[in-house]
Amino acid sequence: MNTSSPLPFAIVINGEKVVEHDRNKRLTGIQRRFLDEMDQKMDSEGIEMGNEKFDSPNAVQKAQYIANTLINALQNENESLAAACSSYLARRLPDLQQVKAKSEKNGATMIELVFDRSYEKASTE
Repeated sequence: MNTSSPLPFAIVINGEKVVEHDRNKRLTGIQRRFLDEMDQKMDSEGIEMGNEKFDSPNAVQKAQYIANTLINALQNENESLAAACSSYLARRLPDLQQVKAKSEKNGATMIELVFDRSYEKASTE
């Protein structure tokens, strides 16, 4: 884990960086409480991803669910939900460097959580 400065965090859709979250920006108390409430709601109500229901989602399942919600929010231009989801992922997963979404020919969207390379590094590979 990086202890010197926060890792960059980018949201990439179809190869294009659409958002870069600033992990150095402090959250207000209300924002931090909202992230805690998101966790509590997922813990108490569970989550649905595709055709699966997870009654007690683990951290990875929560992250996948929030990443999916983030991509949907961006596609629907719901900026407040996108900001909340981006903040959740940036705070709960400090080593997360990218959320990558790619539209498939069948209309589905594949979402990947990337921990091992930044957008800048990946774009030069």
